[in-house]
Amino acid sequence: MRRSHAPLAIVIAVLASSTLVLSQPGAAQSYPAKPIRIVSGFAPGGGIDIMARVLTPKLVEALGQQVIIESRPGGGTNIAMEFVVKSPPDGYTLLMNTPPLAINMSLYKKLPFDTTRDLAAISIFSQAPNLLVVHPSLPARSVKELIALARAKPGALNFSSGGNGTTQHLSGELFKLRTGTSMVHVPYKGTSPSLTALVGGQIELNFANIPSVIEFTKAGRLRTLASTTAARTALFPQVPTMRESGIDMVVVVWYSLLAPAATPREIVNKLAEATVKAAQSPEIRQRLMEMGAEPIGNMPDEAAKFIRDEVALWAAVVKASGAQVD
Repeated sequence: MRRSHAPLAIVIAVLASSTLVLSQPGAAQSYPAKPIRIVSGFAPGGGIDIMARVLTPKLVEALGQQVIIESRPGGGTNIAMEFVVKSPPDGYTLLMNTPPLAINMSLYKKLPFDTTRDLAAISIFSQAPNLLVVHPSLPARSVKELIALARAKPGALNFSSGGNGTTQHLSGELFKLRTGTSMVHVPYKGTSPSLTALVGGQIELNFANIPSVIEFTKAGRLRTLASTTAARTALFPQVPTMRESGIDMVVVVWYSLLAPAATPREIVNKLAEATVKAAQSPEIRQRLMEMGAEPIGNMPDEAAKFIRDEVALWAAVVKASGAQVD
């Protein structure tokens, strides 16, 4: 007797209909219907954690849902990135990251994901320069004196970072390359523990972003030798730039929001619009500037181009410095 496949056909038709509805622009109108999670690859207390906490209240205000910040440190932020890449592309698991997003593409020999293929750029929220800071006990009060000290004792000085692939790490490698010095890189699982080690005297120096280090410098617990800005920063007008100190080196830390690549474009746009609105709000702009950061806020296409350009930029730096992580 011939079997009827009508029930199966009905199921297929229903599934196809459901998929069609979900892919239509109207599906994003109900988003978000539950709390959103922003995953960070750094331990709490660092610059990215600070930026996420500046941004999230405005996202809550715009989207009408709770936004939770979740830290998954380690692997130079690769652990957090892989987690988000493998998360459902529904807009409820997002990534906030800094230049390791671009740097790791060339720094690591093998990655289980591709930044530009597997993640959808939402927006670049803000950016901030790095400061070259040293422990007060270090007998160096200028970049020139630090270089002389490093050359006199090759391999004796340690510089910390929030992990392999961070701008702290690559800034140190670039500094070594530009000055012909030898120093030891000590990676930590986040900016906060890397600065704790520096303040505690276990490490001699760090290239830290301004928001994470400003309170330590104000309290005199760290000494600032130079900024990595093209021009002197308004918060530290007395601090020379690396270029003024004779080192051709400009490094800016940017803070980006991303989602899994297959996230519907309507949801990505909705998140981008909320981020842009936050970055443009007077109170956020003022708060960022007080921390030494600059609001950006852009839409997905511009953010994606920015990240592609950064991938190419840092690939050249990694190649020139010889830095490599297995």
